[in-house]
Amino acid sequence: MNDVKRVYRFGADAAGNDVTEGRSSMNYVLGGKGANLAEMCRIGLPVPGGFTITCQTCTDYTSAGDTWPEGALDEIADAVQDLEARMGKRLGDPTDPLLVSVRSGAPFSMPGMMDTVLNLGLTDASAQGLITQTAAEHFVWDSYRRFIQMFSNVVMGIDADLFENALTEKRLMAGVRTDSELSASTLHELVEEFKQIFCSHVDPKAHPELVQEGRVVFPQDPKVQLKLAIEAVFGSWMNERASIYRKQHGISDSLGTAVNVQAMAYGNKGESSATGVAFTRNPATGERERYGDFLVNAQGEDVVAGIRNTEPIQDMATYPALAQAADDLERIFVILENHYHDMCDIEFTIEQGKLWMLQTRSGKRTARAALRIAIEMVEEGLIDRDTAVKRIDPSQLDQLLHPQLDTTASFEVLARGLNASPGAAVGEIVFSSDDAVKRSNEGHPVILVRWETNPDDLKGMVAAEGILTSHGGKTSHAAVIARGMGTPCVCGVEAFHIDAKAKEVRIDGSDVVLHEGDLISIDGGEGIVVLGAMPLTRADLTGDLETVLGWADEIRLQEDGSHPYHVRVNADNPDDAALALDFGAEAIGLCRTEHMFLGERKNIIQTYILSDEVQERSRALEELLRVQTSDFVEMFRTMDRRDVVVRLIDPPLHEFLDDPRELAVALARREAEGAPQDELSLLRARLRRIDAMAESNPMLGLRGVRLSFAFPDLPLMQVRAIATAAATLIRDEGLSPRPEIMVPLVSVASEHIQMRSIAERVIQEVESAFGVALDIPIGTMLELPRACLTADEIAPLADFFCFGTNDLTQTTFGFSRDDAEAKFIPAYLHQKLLTANPFETIDSAVLEFVRMAVSKARTAHPGMTFGVCGEHGGDPASISQLFNIAGVDYVSCSPYRVPVARLAAAHAKLANR
Repeated sequence: MNDVKRVYRFGADAAGNDVTEGRSSMNYVLGGKGANLAEMCRIGLPVPGGFTITCQTCTDYTSAGDTWPEGALDEIADAVQDLEARMGKRLGDPTDPLLVSVRSGAPFSMPGMMDTVLNLGLTDASAQGLITQTAAEHFVWDSYRRFIQMFSNVVMGIDADLFENALTEKRLMAGVRTDSELSASTLHELVEEFKQIFCSHVDPKAHPELVQEGRVVFPQDPKVQLKLAIEAVFGSWMNERASIYRKQHGISDSLGTAVNVQAMAYGNKGESSATGVAFTRNPATGERERYGDFLVNAQGEDVVAGIRNTEPIQDMATYPALAQAADDLERIFVILENHYHDMCDIEFTIEQGKLWMLQTRSGKRTARAALRIAIEMVEEGLIDRDTAVKRIDPSQLDQLLHPQLDTTASFEVLARGLNASPGAAVGEIVFSSDDAVKRSNEGHPVILVRWETNPDDLKGMVAAEGILTSHGGKTSHAAVIARGMGTPCVCGVEAFHIDAKAKEVRIDGSDVVLHEGDLISIDGGEGIVVLGAMPLTRADLTGDLETVLGWADEIRLQEDGSHPYHVRVNADNPDDAALALDFGAEAIGLCRTEHMFLGERKNIIQTYILSDEVQERSRALEELLRVQTSDFVEMFRTMDRRDVVVRLIDPPLHEFLDDPRELAVALARREAEGAPQDELSLLRARLRRIDAMAESNPMLGLRGVRLSFAFPDLPLMQVRAIATAAATLIRDEGLSPRPEIMVPLVSVASEHIQMRSIAERVIQEVESAFGVALDIPIGTMLELPRACLTADEIAPLADFFCFGTNDLTQTTFGFSRDDAEAKFIPAYLHQKLLTANPFETIDSAVLEFVRMAVSKARTAHPGMTFGVCGEHGGDPASISQLFNIAGVDYVSCSPYRVPVARLAAAHAKLANR
């Protein structure tokens, strides 16, 4: 016997008693939509009755090859009968039919990514009966044509343009602008045309249940309609756009979607009916104002699809027939915020003056809005500071560091639209998602320009720097998705007349004609479009962000049973160091000295490596000492009284040398040009020298500490530069520099022991020369599995460990990061051989190496400190694991990731309480 409960009721019975079986905490069972529908019923809000089929049913169905689990269809049939009894109507009744919507609902909000079917239950017979009962012929035929169109596209996969083209032709013939202006008789004609399109595009072999008398017919049995619609919603869980969205937002493929079957409420029953989407606060700015769009005499899909330009929610009360519903909606805004203690996103329908709630969820918001809402809700007493900090997604903070248009530059606004998603972007115009992906992959920044986006455009939206649409409101698909991704977006640019086929835009009131490839700039905060490439500036960390990060710092640095969680920066020059201090970095966790050898200085290090002449090598080394000392003076001065971990030279040797193939080409060219023999001899000697140093696998070759042993003068020079810079600042400026020296790519304890001995000898020489005492800790960078396994052997003679998780990931997997991310990791992710890119989010095996090394080293040397300075140090998902599982003391990341890491570290601390 199957005792798994697969269907949960919500709403009232025929007597008005609530029979809801779920609640808001059951989002993994009922999906977010189903859980919140149940919760709204429990708190007494007006919700049309229905039932929810569980997420587990979806996963069972899809994992069994689209086969229904035992007993599921019987349970759904019982739920249909129960809903019919509660509503006093039957599906398919030719006199008074029950009509339902079939909507998806994943555990996490995925707006627009999966499928919906409205008006299910309409047939030829029930449509006639509904006309007789309501005397609303226009409403019935409008609803029936919508149902056929949606069922054909969503359930049968028939191209939606076939229906849109027929609809457009009817509007043109009738001389009207909108669908609602079409006459009832025209809509009836469309119903028949739509059924013909359906019948001619459905394969009878694939759907024998739709064949009557040897030909396909549009299904006239609502039970068949419902079964096929539910299966289609289950199938949409794995469609391309949903899969891309889950990958983008880190949502597991294994969760499945629930299906909500709900009695229809109609917003297209005339001027006293409407539909809309709204937020209890402004999701773009966080301002405490009602925000959203509505349409009179429309269904919900009309609002989010952007096919009609909407009206702001504040104007609803100006319609006498909607005034009472507007008052009710305002009251519900307050109830929802007080109940959920959050900004809510709602969908509603008004049917002949009666307000019905169709959905609520935590509203997606920009980072700027999230900060303001969190702070104001603390001030209002709705939440505490810990909750406020947890509410801010660390990854979202990147939005606040996005460029803005430089307000000091002069420019003319080409067109204006709605400020749908903040930030500025510059790029080439493209008119399709495929072109956006193609041009982006070729290295071109693009602005995706569309009449309106739809869920199939997601891959292009991800690839684009910015998004512009000529239609749709602030709750359209483009606006919601762009805000969630932190991509600048301007919607509703009505002056733009887009011809996607011709790949051009004509603009009202302007002689300008834009073509594919033309550069434009958009500002999603101001809702403006500018011709050409505008200069951009970055925002400062002030105001609300400063307040929330201050709260985050208090949390992560607390001594509350666990050690403080520190955040450092990877910086190789004084400018990056100063920027990082502005962003709240506490110290430098990684200064990569090889980056100081790039640019014009590359010739100096090349001379040292390649020259056979002792004097020439000596002069090169002296010059390197001079410039490195100067660099460290500036770095240590900027970071006075703060730790600066300086890593000795690390990269593969070939990174300092010319490409041998390019050098061979240059040699051949100079030979052909008849260059002097002295020059050719030097080129040949240089090429022989570089060829002699070539390695089959340089990432595992002469690099890191091995380079210091191969060229022993290099570490001597670098340690001397570090010590001399520190001693100079102490003696001459009275500062307190705190450098630390890190030995890279150690695999055996003896490497560290010998390098420490060399470094200590040089430091003592500098102390004697300057007459100052230097306290320079010397530690090891653990980047190899062997080093982690033998951490207890290295630890007694090391002052700290810092994990280079980039190389540790390479050597744990046997992946070359330079090749893997371009060659096969995308395929691994697509085929689900990997759940995440291990170079972006730390892998469990790599994490275990870090945890084990920390544990071993703490046992051998209790006073040590531990950090992580790979890319994972700026990844929120990795930060929590590094602190709470591996037990490190700090993470170090790039300057612009420091605010993200500060907030993520606070999240990790709260999770550990």
